Amino acid sequence: MRLYSRGQLIFLSVLSSLITGLLLLGIGLPVLVSSLRDGSGQGSVGQNAEQETLAEAERPSAWVGPLDDPFVGGATVAPALGFNDWHGYLEGQPAQRLRPFSESERTNIDIYERLNAGVVNITTQTMAINWFMEPIPRAGGSGSGSIIDPRGYVLTNNHVIANAHRVFITLACGSRFDGTVVGTDPENDLAVLRFEPPHCTTLQVIPFGDSDSLRVGQKVLAIGNPFALERTLTVGIVSGLGRPIMSGRHVIRDMIQTDASINPGNSGGPLLDSQGRMIGINTMIYSPTGGSVGIGFAVPVNTARRVVNELIQYGRVRRGWIDASMVQLFPALVRHANLPVNQGLLVSRTHRNGLAERAGLRQGSTAVRHGRSVIYVGGDIITSVNGADIRTVSDLYGALESSRPGDVVRVGVIRDGNAVTIEVPLANREAVQN
Repeated sequence: MRLYSRGQLIFLSVLSSLITGLLLLGIGLPVLVSSLRDGSGQGSVGQNAEQETLAEAERPSAWVGPLDDPFVGGATVAPALGFNDWHGYLEGQPAQRLRPFSESERTNIDIYERLNAGVVNITTQTMAINWFMEPIPRAGGSGSGSIIDPRGYVLTNNHVIANAHRVFITLACGSRFDGTVVGTDPENDLAVLRFEPPHCTTLQVIPFGDSDSLRVGQKVLAIGNPFALERTLTVGIVSGLGRPIMSGRHVIRDMIQTDASINPGNSGGPLLDSQGRMIGINTMIYSPTGGSVGIGFAVPVNTARRVVNELIQYGRVRRGWIDASMVQLFPALVRHANLPVNQGLLVSRTHRNGLAERAGLRQGSTAVRHGRSVIYVGGDIITSVNGADIRTVSDLYGALESSRPGDVVRVGVIRDGNAVTIEVPLANREAVQN
């Protein structure tokens, strides 16, 4: 162990005190200067100018990167300063000018502010049977709808109000009204409701656009009530056109595909173009989870335009039909009757003195049994209607979906192995099938 003399110990003690004092002086002096500057704000012009010059010189080395603020114009940055220094730095900066909205943002804001009051929330009440076999009301589904007439007519999806005992329509202002189902079209999943608006109340109407002029990539907006979050706006593009989608037992043709977020509760709400015109009725989504994954479908507004008047006037859509009993070809029938084609609709019987029979459509003559059914073979086989291929009964429904009783269609048939075209007037589908 090393031994020190008394003089050496005194020297080391003095040296340690000096070092400690210098350290304390180095820490306390900047704090004192900062306190005097922040508390009094006094100082000579030369000192202030020197400090500002120093701050300007040191600032670039203190910046850490751009501040991602969409509301502040220019390329602002965040200094790597403590809270108090950062607060003081902000106080010394000139006010930043807010960046104006982009053209796209202004369009979105304008459409929402103009039209969101025209979108209603639809809730339903259904009837159930309790343990005592008594009917009791219970909450049904919910969805959205568009006001299409100032008299209180609302366009929505048929599945939103299917099996409803009561329908309630809630406006943007929060007022709730009893709704009446005016008409339904299950084949296009559309329905028209009506409520009685208060006197002297002007309703916001969603205007119809034109879905035939749509292009893939076109901007679209959806307003609805997803998950009961009222009047939600989502934005996307047209992702596809002409999609045939199965809805229940029916195939809805020419559906619009969009990536605008559509979720449960959006059904029946409007799909709008960038002018605020309805170009579709949001109907369904493709989702393995039940939430939106960017694949939604809307009924084209031109389909709705075609059926709305009939729904209001008749409560249903009157469609044309070929008044004959037809059988979709299947392998056993093709083999047994030695038919020349394996796809199409065999005309088994025509209605006596009906429109199809008078037009020259030929029925079968030889009866064969298939299970409990009797089929007459030897007649015409329908393969096309107005140029559209007919392979199944579903194809025939689709080809005649937009037709009306009395319309004349060109029916392509195979007769005795030859292709023949016949012009056939259409009967009323309900009268033929009932």
